[in-house]
Amino acid sequence: MNAIVALCHFCELHGPRTLFCTEVLHSPLPQGASSGDISGQNEQAEEEEGGIQMSSRIRSHSPAEGASAESSSPGPKKSDMCEASGCRSLAGGHPGYVSHDKETSIKYVSHQHPNHPQLFSIVRQACVRSLSCEVCPGREGPIFFGDEQHGFVFSHTFFIKDSLARGFQRWYSIITIMMDRIYLINSWPFLLGKIRGIIDELQGKALKVFEAEQYGCPQRAQRMNTAFTPFLHQRNGNAARSLTSLTNDENLWACLHTSFAWLLKACGSRLTEKLLEGAPTEDTLVQMEKLADLKEESEGWDGSEEEEKPSSQPDVVEGQELSKCSPETSLMPDCNSWNVAHRRLSVFRSLRHMRQVLGASAFRMLAWHVLMGNQVIWKARDMDLVQSAFDVLRTMLPVGCVRIIPYSDQYEEAYRCNFLGLSPHVQIPSHILSSEFAVLVEVRTATRSSLYPTLFDDEQSLNKYEFVVTSGSPVAADRVGPTILNKIEAALTNQNLSVDVVDQCLVCLKEEWMNKVKVLFKFTKVDSRPKEDTQKLLSILGAAEEDNVKLLKFWMTGLSKTYKSHLMSTVRSPTSSESRN
Repeated sequence: MNAIVALCHFCELHGPRTLFCTEVLHSPLPQGASSGDISGQNEQAEEEEGGIQMSSRIRSHSPAEGASAESSSPGPKKSDMCEASGCRSLAGGHPGYVSHDKETSIKYVSHQHPNHPQLFSIVRQACVRSLSCEVCPGREGPIFFGDEQHGFVFSHTFFIKDSLARGFQRWYSIITIMMDRIYLINSWPFLLGKIRGIIDELQGKALKVFEAEQYGCPQRAQRMNTAFTPFLHQRNGNAARSLTSLTNDENLWACLHTSFAWLLKACGSRLTEKLLEGAPTEDTLVQMEKLADLKEESEGWDGSEEEEKPSSQPDVVEGQELSKCSPETSLMPDCNSWNVAHRRLSVFRSLRHMRQVLGASAFRMLAWHVLMGNQVIWKARDMDLVQSAFDVLRTMLPVGCVRIIPYSDQYEEAYRCNFLGLSPHVQIPSHILSSEFAVLVEVRTATRSSLYPTLFDDEQSLNKYEFVVTSGSPVAADRVGPTILNKIEAALTNQNLSVDVVDQCLVCLKEEWMNKVKVLFKFTKVDSRPKEDTQKLLSILGAAEEDNVKLLKFWMTGLSKTYKSHLMSTVRSPTSSESRN
């Protein structure tokens, strides 16, 4: 996390002062904390916490080195510092503390002040505001403030017991500064809990020292017996005691560095960016529901019942089972592997391929019946050809609208399937052949060789087949048809679009029209609006044409049970509920 954590103190002589801060470095270390400057006389202590290797390094400088280092620092002048180290954390010439994160190659460096002048100014201003104007009621607790220019600050003020201070306590704050306001606000609960833990530990140590000092020499009674000398006590050496003296902890700054470094690392890793893909689509919901149904059925299956199944209709039963295991209506991996294992080749590779094979007019008739929900019947000897055709055609429909019997030895009614594969010898009822709600594709042996060009040299060619598309209600060439069909044909005829791009166009078009279906379902089924209002809605949706209305009504059957039950369970408008009462 690109932030700075700092401990601040309100000095009664100099006002708000920064005592200790930890920052994140992605670049080489600053000169004062460079690990290459450490001599053999260094005292090193390495700890492992949260994957961070901490190295606390203390080096004794000569007076000249200390003076030069202090003069180049952007911190306050020496004349502004308390003589008894009340405004100072690290001694003069101390190189600071460095922690190396081996996983991310990030370094956490602690000083009394940031070395960068701009960062020093930002931390300084945040320190002053946290201990002056930006405080919560009671002067102890968390608060948030900041702006885009100087960064945003999470500040937690608190008191530390001091038997020699005015009011027997001193005022401190721990601040976290960063430029990302949203990230900092989202991290509020985490920062509040962890910083509160650090404060409790500091206050607990200081309370023990305070109680011991009060037991040995009670300051309250001594002050009551002494003549009142305004502000005299804050001028002596005891008034500016350091935090290490107040807590009686010589390793306080090393411990704070470890805590601050871990806080920065943990807060940065707890929130990660993820790709938000939005709510699940209707196809996804239907697939999940069908998977749940398959699981329930599989749990209720009994092996003895399978043996008692009648053998008079084996192909029909097989077709029903295959329809459940189709890739679009199930998430079972075994179904997909079955399709791959039992098909020699996918003859039709895409809608564009099928349109090129069937021809523009025949394909438009077939696609129109598919989109309208009419029964599509394929008669062929080659089961692989029929299966590949259904796999391509089903991509134009929502998953919930697809009911397939891939291959059967007898005709099945339209309520059972809208995609039906039949062997050539199966007789189709005459009323179906003349019906406007069905389309028949007969795959015959071609009378001429190379009747259709070989589009893919590495696959089975279609030059040995002849496709005859018939229907009781042929679609006229000049008929407008549903809007989505015109858009699909426009995408298929655009040679600049690859097959993958066309597939994505189909997904977007289906989602667009499924959203219109949802609006219409809510308007007509849930709210029960009159026909006049429904017609106005269809005009607004751009679906007032006859074919578009038929398409919406058919696609409404493909809505997921989850969506339908959600709408049905919602409370109707308040006016209707009041009228009932």
